[in-house]
Amino acid sequence: MTSDGAARVTKVVIVGGGTAGWMTAAALSRLVPSGVSVTLVESEEIGTVGVGEATIPPLLDFNRMLGIDEDAFVRATGATFKLGIEFRDWARLGDAYLHPFGTHGRDIGGVSFHQLWLRQAALGNPDPGPIGDYCLSAVAARRGRFTRPSANPESVLSTLFYAFHFDAALYAKLLRDMAEQDGVVRVEGRVVAVERDAGTGFIEAVRLEGDRRIDGELFIDCSGFRSLLLGDALDVPFTSWKHWLPCDRAWAVPSQRQGGLTPYTRATADTAGWRWRIPLQHRVGNGYVYSSAHIDDDDARRALLAGLEGEALGEPRQLRFEAGRRDRLWERNCVAIGLSGGFLEPLESTSIHLIQSGITRLMSLFPDLGFGVTEIDEYNRVMLREYEQVRDFIILHYHATERSDSPFWDRCRTMAIPASLSAKLALWSGKARVFREQGELFTPDGWIAVLLGQGIRPASFDPLASALPADESARFLAHVRDVIDKTAAAMPTHEAFIAQNCAARTHQAA
Repeated sequence: MTSDGAARVTKVVIVGGGTAGWMTAAALSRLVPSGVSVTLVESEEIGTVGVGEATIPPLLDFNRMLGIDEDAFVRATGATFKLGIEFRDWARLGDAYLHPFGTHGRDIGGVSFHQLWLRQAALGNPDPGPIGDYCLSAVAARRGRFTRPSANPESVLSTLFYAFHFDAALYAKLLRDMAEQDGVVRVEGRVVAVERDAGTGFIEAVRLEGDRRIDGELFIDCSGFRSLLLGDALDVPFTSWKHWLPCDRAWAVPSQRQGGLTPYTRATADTAGWRWRIPLQHRVGNGYVYSSAHIDDDDARRALLAGLEGEALGEPRQLRFEAGRRDRLWERNCVAIGLSGGFLEPLESTSIHLIQSGITRLMSLFPDLGFGVTEIDEYNRVMLREYEQVRDFIILHYHATERSDSPFWDRCRTMAIPASLSAKLALWSGKARVFREQGELFTPDGWIAVLLGQGIRPASFDPLASALPADESARFLAHVRDVIDKTAAAMPTHEAFIAQNCAARTHQAA
């Protein structure tokens, strides 16, 4: 019993495996109190969606929370390190910029570094160069270098942030092994029916082929786009964002590695969407996310294959989706984690993060059998807000463009955007103000990198930036750039770091 008299949840049932299911199972098996059984139901006949091979820095916290040794994780999943995302051809054909992890420069006297950089750029003598020159993650990425950050806040190495590229199927296997060792029971089978209480509408059990029944008290829907529990059984509506994010299909294919291991993801804008390149130790992941209203499937498939740097390691696989999310992610005694709750294309590598976010917030609001409405409402409020914040950041890439070379880009450039994004753009357009809302995933540095990278220059800058004498400001910027340049040059290459610390086992590289 809990302090208010409600009985504790003792039976958790997860429907669906893959990355979402096994991340959830591993977290529950490690973090919930003893006496709670966790059963995961999945069918080998049902494939998983493997678009989430690139990640963002919060995944480090999730792995540490589970006690996963990082080098062992990198070896087991064929992973590489990621310092950011390179965007090609987004603002204009031929353009390229990096959205790096980490910070730009160092603030002075309460004035943000980017304001000092903007002021120097306005003065123009000397030219401060690209703002990416003042971010260690960006400079190291361009040089193909990597090392782990320093814990010393006085060191410029403390400003380095990183994530991973990894094989999502191997990550799910690693988590499955952990979860099963911790007592999670996996049941093979396809769900054919969902039983609900006639009075409360709560889910009581799922029925599998062969007339097998698995009852539970808390149900986690990790069934992917099918949304078997939240969508089908509980009939929670889906809100589409296709009018802002028209891409609805993707082709994906792995290819052989060519050349060195770049420590960043690449997203190249194409005539009707964009192509991803994700370097792993044992292969390269490739895909073309596109709008079926602007290119047919065969042409998209050909465009993907034509852009590969190495030989394809199989036939391309097609995925179909629609951007949007369910109106609630927690309904009665069911929580949707991952694609069953919503989908946003992986342009900023947020797919796995939204899984992680759903899990960690569920853990912080873990229910008893009373299933308090206040906790459920809070979960939905916070998660839906995060989906919308990520949505706005992705829309920014499409909308902030000068491209007019195809009907797709004409549509994106001229479309109406959400009021929340319009407000951010208006604030930036004046004096380059960027504020991070409570719980917002993307930092001001991330917004600054993309806004400037996409060619959105503000009209002016913070007047407080002029308080620092121009010559002193120029010397400060030059010093910061020099320290970052020398620090990056002293790092080992990305490939050498992996070879020395966490190279994948030989059989994975085949």
